[in-house]
Amino acid sequence: MIAALFFYLFAILSVASAAMVIIAKNPVHAVLFLILTFFNAAGLFILLGAEFLALLLIIVYVGAVAVLFLFVVMMLDVDFAELKAGFIKNAPVGALIGGIVLAELALLFLVHGFDFGAAGSVQSAMPSTGSGIDNTTALGRLIYTKYVYFFQAAGLILLVAMIGAIVLTLRHKEGVKRQSIPVQNARNPKTAIEVLEVPTGGAILPSTEGQG
Repeated sequence: MIAALFFYLFAILSVASAAMVIIAKNPVHAVLFLILTFFNAAGLFILLGAEFLALLLIIVYVGAVAVLFLFVVMMLDVDFAELKAGFIKNAPVGALIGGIVLAELALLFLVHGFDFGAAGSVQSAMPSTGSGIDNTTALGRLIYTKYVYFFQAAGLILLVAMIGAIVLTLRHKEGVKRQSIPVQNARNPKTAIEVLEVPTGGAILPSTEGQG
C-alpha cells in the first residue's frame, strides 16, 4: 500500500514537472523543473529496486547535464522570441505526433488494462548468484565481466566524440601568443642567452629579435 502510494506520488510529480518543462516561459524555470523530473524518476527507480540507476540519474543528469543546461541558458544570449516562433511553426507536426502517441497508449490500456503482470516477472540482475546480492554489485559484475568489451567500446566512442567536439569548436585567433612545447624543448644556451658587451655608461636597448 505504501509502495503504491509513493509510486503514484512520484509518477504524478514526474509527469507534471515534465509538462512544466515544456510549458514554462522562463528557461531557467524549465531547467529547474527538469531537475525535479529527474529526482522523481530516481524515486521510481528506487521503488523498482534499481538504486544504482537512481543514483546514476541524480549524479550524472542532475549534477552534470541539468546544471550545464542551466549555466548555458543563463550565460548565452539566446533569442527566445525566435525559438518561440519556431515552436509555433512546428506545432501542428508536434501535435500530430503527440496525438499518435496518445492513441497508442490509449489502445494499450484498453487491451491490457493497468495490470501488465510485470511485478511477478521482475528478475534480479544476476539470477545465478542467488539472493543476498544488491543491484549495484550485480550490475558491476555484469559490466566488468560479461560486457567488459562493450563497456570499453562505449567509453572509446564517448572519448572520440569528446575529442571531435573540441577539435570542431577550437578556433585559433590571430595575434594571440600561444605556447609551443617543441620550440621550448629545442631551446639551447645559444638561442636562449645573448651576451652583450656594454660600454661603460652605456645602456642596453630591448631586443626585438624573435618577437612577433
